[in-house]
Amino acid sequence: MGILKSRSNKKFDYSPRYYKNDGEGSPYSIKHKFDEHRTTIGGNSGLKSKFKTAWEELRQSKDRRANRTIILIAAILILIFLYIIDFDLSIFYQS
Repeated sequence: MGILKSRSNKKFDYSPRYYKNDGEGSPYSIKHKFDEHRTTIGGNSGLKSKFKTAWEELRQSKDRRANRTIILIAAILILIFLYIIDFDLSIFYQS
């Protein structure tokens, strides 16, 4: 049954009756827009390898401004979360 295994999608080889294949692929194939530009998709098995490839892609990205924006948004969300759970920062101060 595989409780921890992820299910793979079913693939059907559908070919329409009156379609002329010009060698450019099927117009009915489902493909994401940016799949050829991503390195994090594919046969990454395991959570550690997914994080490792995502981190490498973030480090090798040419756009530093986008990386800073992502880090800034993550920091703001973490601070909002800490405010919601009423986290006490006084545990870090020595008195």
